[in-house]
Amino acid sequence: MSTRRRTTTRIEVSSDRGVFMISVAAELADMHPQTLRMYEQRGLIEPKRSPKGTRLYSHEDVERLRRIQQMTAELGLNLAGVERVLELEEQLERTHRRVVALERRRDELQAEIKALEGRREQVRAEIVRYEAGTGSALVRARDVKPFTIPIEHR
Repeated sequence: MSTRRRTTTRIEVSSDRGVFMISVAAELADMHPQTLRMYEQRGLIEPKRSPKGTRLYSHEDVERLRRIQQMTAELGLNLAGVERVLELEEQLERTHRRVVALERRRDELQAEIKALEGRREQVRAEIVRYEAGTGSALVRARDVKPFTIPIEHR
């Protein structure tokens, strides 16, 4: 008697890869396929295209469709309002990425300044100056009092 072994294969697909045809995406988003076409026409969604031109929707596309559905059904927004909300969200995301990059650069520059200040103190301690009138004695730069050189104006 032979025993059958059942195996399951799991395939990981990038969330932005187009994998659903319009009918499946519409069903997953709980809307009519014609609505998806209209949203595409308005620029609210941009499905990928197969080599033959078939619309292919990704997991991210379906989530975006659900979000649009939520804004129109639950929040009462019209499509112009949805477009504006999505634009503002994208602008906010770009701004957030820019702030993160600037904060990272600030931290790098602060670390560089700290290293340079440490190096400056080290170099300042190593510089010595010959002071006239002391014979051949050398004086550390940090022990020398500031002085001025008089300049005659004519």
